[in-house]
Amino acid sequence: MTKVPISFPLKKRFQVPTFKRLHRTLHCKAKALCFPHYVKMASLFCYRDSCPSVKNILLLDSEGKRVAVKYFSDDWPTNGAKLAFEKSIFTKTLKTNARIEAEIMMFDSNVIIYKFIQDLHFFVTGGDDENELILATVLQGFFDAVALLLRNNVDKREALENLDLILLCFDEIVDGGMVLETDPSIIAGKVATHTMDADAPLSEQTITQAWATAREHLTRTLLK
Repeated sequence: MTKVPISFPLKKRFQVPTFKRLHRTLHCKAKALCFPHYVKMASLFCYRDSCPSVKNILLLDSEGKRVAVKYFSDDWPTNGAKLAFEKSIFTKTLKTNARIEAEIMMFDSNVIIYKFIQDLHFFVTGGDDENELILATVLQGFFDAVALLLRNNVDKREALENLDLILLCFDEIVDGGMVLETDPSIIAGKVATHTMDADAPLSEQTITQAWATAREHLTRTLLK
């Protein structure tokens, strides 16, 4: 397995010579208008004709079972296909030592970056044309944001008890497959902001806050 240097200075290597690349896709235009922080991410990452994207973000336990997952691609059209994919990559990475640094592998024409801590296995999947360093940055941002939100008590039990926070992390990092944010402190801060007013009446909450509240209530019901 090839070790991925998470601390690699991406900014020096992937700066965009002109801002016009951002406007090569309609999706990027919309993000630039609606999310100011996306402009910063796009200027850093959009060095091709399209913005970088991920196919899924997975958080599995030490037995390969789901803790939290989110797919952004139609490569796995059914839940059965998704479960089979999760089982396959878990089996292939189980005997690797990805606890100090993230590691990388190719699987079914996909680039998979992964890292383990305690009884949790973190995965980020991208197409074979995506840059491994960008995928590694997405993984590390998710990994560190979860650690911040769980106050460094990163294990399955704590993750399940705070599943709503982890699900909100997905939304802050990626939207429709497009990378929005990778800074863990920013991700964690926005997740905390969404949950801060969760006890307010639904009529007084924003749409995002209302969805977060409903998701939290559903999660608590499932865990009972």
